[in-house]
Amino acid sequence: MLSNDQSRRRWVAAVAALALAGAACSDDSSSGSSGSATTEPSSTAAPTTEAVTDNTGSPDTGVPTSDGSGGDLSNSAIFPTLGPPTGEPMRIGLVNTEGSPGLDFPEIRRTIESAVDYLNQHGGMGGRPIELEVCIVTGAPETSQACAQELVGKNVELVLIGLDLFPDYPTYAAADLPIIGVLPILPGDYQSDALFLTGGNATVGAAMAAVAKNHFNATTVGIVSADNPGANASEAALTAALDKAGIAHTTVKGGDNETDAGYQGLVREAAKDNPDLLVSLYSGPGCIGTMRGRASLGIDIPVLTTGICASDDVISQVGDDANGWFFTGVSTQEESPELDILREIVAPVVDVDPADVDPTSLGLGGLALFEIMSLATFSLDLVEAGEEVTGRALYDYLGSTSGLRLWPNGSEIQCGASPAQPTICSFTFPFAEYKDGEVTTVPGLEAVSSLEFLP
Repeated sequence: MLSNDQSRRRWVAAVAALALAGAACSDDSSSGSSGSATTEPSSTAAPTTEAVTDNTGSPDTGVPTSDGSGGDLSNSAIFPTLGPPTGEPMRIGLVNTEGSPGLDFPEIRRTIESAVDYLNQHGGMGGRPIELEVCIVTGAPETSQACAQELVGKNVELVLIGLDLFPDYPTYAAADLPIIGVLPILPGDYQSDALFLTGGNATVGAAMAAVAKNHFNATTVGIVSADNPGANASEAALTAALDKAGIAHTTVKGGDNETDAGYQGLVREAAKDNPDLLVSLYSGPGCIGTMRGRASLGIDIPVLTTGICASDDVISQVGDDANGWFFTGVSTQEESPELDILREIVAPVVDVDPADVDPTSLGLGGLALFEIMSLATFSLDLVEAGEEVTGRALYDYLGSTSGLRLWPNGSEIQCGASPAQPTICSFTFPFAEYKDGEVTTVPGLEAVSSLEFLP
């Protein structure tokens, strides 16, 4: 079993956490929804101040561009060294889905609000205090349209999409508002006037297919999955990628929550023809049930699953029943300044001490944190280059600059690398396995590209 120190060194990479996307629009308890009524979000607006200028006439944002000896400070560990920003406030809109059964994700908003609070004490967005304008949608197109109109009316200069099924792209485009989202949900998102820091089900499924073919040399795969809209979308993306990889597959579907005997039956059925690899798309209790089921049946076929199943909540219960399981998007990380920042931001959201924050169980709130902190890091790059930090400048920088990395894990960003899905910016995933009592990154699978098998 993992010690506390070991568990704090394992966390889900930014692009990996969207393994949650499969459950995001279902009623599965693993969606991260609190199930509570939506509360009215409060703005984290900072007081409006005039930008201070130095004797060169350039705006003084309060953000240093070097360490005083020529060393570059534009990196993702600099934030604790920065004081409150002094530049002109930057008004950012946030659209998020809350308050509907199966579509209630307040953790996205709460995490971004906490990150804004942190940034407004540590450098802001490139030296500009952040004013956050929140608008809540319910999964109905008319609420998405209303939010677009509201944010345009509030003169925001950048729109962040937490989770919105029906973003009103035409309204944003008419106002020349740049849009940066956490992950694409529906097909239209992949061809929209937006950029998404992660790739949704399409990239997760394609990365799994790449590992199935190139690491396991699989020609046949057996899949177990819940039968709900979210899981079905994940399964469709995976099977399309497996088809492109030339891998035969069969899927066995069960309920959102099965008994131990039920999970055992699903695994037995998926393994009956002795495939080269099993894939489980279950999450939460389903991770535990399928792991125990495979172990009790004495099946030794390796299993590929999502990063959700690598959480401490799962591993602490199944122990060595997790032997032979491989996890999409999980990497072993040493303690780092970025991880300290993550804990500080997340602690008030989950109401625990920073030392008790479990980075492997951030859910969709983690994706939201990676979104805004990545943008804050890119804003420092713009300051370092002597460029003005605006919503449009951040969007253009993200979309056109090579060599960028996501905060906090350093996954490479390649916006537009897939012509069929030009809005996606992240395509690589680490993979880990449970072995010798630990979940550790698989050598050679530190950064698996999904590009080859994207449908």
